[in-house]
Amino acid sequence: MDNDKKLKDIFENDPLGLLNTKPSASPARNEEERLFASFQEIIDFYEKNNRLPQQGNGIQEHQLFSRLQSLRENPAKIEMLKAHDKYGFLNFEEQTIHSIDDVFNTDELGLLNDDSEGLFDFKHIKKQDERASSDFVAKRKPCKDFYKYEATFKEVQKDLANNKRKLVAFKEENLQAGDFYVHNGILLYLEHVDFAEEVQEFKSGSRVRKDGRTRIIFENSTESNMLYRSLYKSLLANGKAVSENEDKVAEKFAANFSNVTDEDKEAGFIYVLQSKSEKQEIKTIQHLYKIGYSSTSVEERIKNAIEEPTYLMADVKIITAFKCYNVNPQKLEQLLHNFFGNSCLNIDVFDKNGNRHSPKEWFIAPINVIEKAIQLIISGEIINYKFEADTNEFVTR
Repeated sequence: MDNDKKLKDIFENDPLGLLNTKPSASPARNEEERLFASFQEIIDFYEKNNRLPQQGNGIQEHQLFSRLQSLRENPAKIEMLKAHDKYGFLNFEEQTIHSIDDVFNTDELGLLNDDSEGLFDFKHIKKQDERASSDFVAKRKPCKDFYKYEATFKEVQKDLANNKRKLVAFKEENLQAGDFYVHNGILLYLEHVDFAEEVQEFKSGSRVRKDGRTRIIFENSTESNMLYRSLYKSLLANGKAVSENEDKVAEKFAANFSNVTDEDKEAGFIYVLQSKSEKQEIKTIQHLYKIGYSSTSVEERIKNAIEEPTYLMADVKIITAFKCYNVNPQKLEQLLHNFFGNSCLNIDVFDKNGNRHSPKEWFIAPINVIEKAIQLIISGEIINYKFEADTNEFVTR
């Protein structure tokens, strides 16, 4: 049997029609049509959401974000899509780079967030924090009057062991005379700072730089007069702040809060907020509230809530606010955060640039319980209670 006859038999003996071919419903799209279709998806997203796709909001949106960035970098494709770019998505100017800050501010893909390639690893030059750490150690000497501080150091260590004080993330605003810190496992006390201001000239203008000699007492009976900025850099690189004793904060707050008169000084506000987020992982949580403080009006503080990760990138509703007198509202906020610490919300939030944040001021507790806690702080009775997250109730210590 020759080949032609074999093929004929195969085609004639096809009861299931497997060899029947159907004409294409529509001709294959050419390159320009495919390009326009992919750009149209970006336009459709914009018209539906009233914004361009952003990084960090899911895989599909991230793909559209990356596609738009790629189109903007291709002059040939921009020319092909010019007639379809009715919103001017492709008609933009690149930001001129003048400084290293401009490089970081234009890193829309977050490529500089992860230094996996060791871009900032210096092999032959000491980094700034290493120099600060060297200065931190080199300027120590025996503390001749350590006996004045020894009992206080022991008390602070006892408070830490009993959870009366906590180690908290160090920030520049935490660095002030009269407070305790930990660096490389060593407890230290910043007794005072002799501040001086120096005006420095830069191309962008003048800046006032605050610095000065300190007196620092260390738990190992040494002391240092290192510069304030060196202390700041060392703690920022490898340090923690030590919170105040929560019982003493409560007592101090109760004493200062009572008997408010017209002569008392308004210090700020403690507020409780509720999120208006439409995200299911937030919207479905019952009794979720943010406890915070503000030195200005609460309305002013939250006006840009939708742009700030600390507010979960969403508008918020003011549930209640307390005006404080003669006290530091930040201390009261810290006391409330410690009290409700075991019910703190654990969630990651991405800002508009795709950077991840972990807000720590949201707590899961009924509003009446939060208000009761504030009343207990005012009365000074808070030291007798703790909060049980499982039952949403106060229990005696």
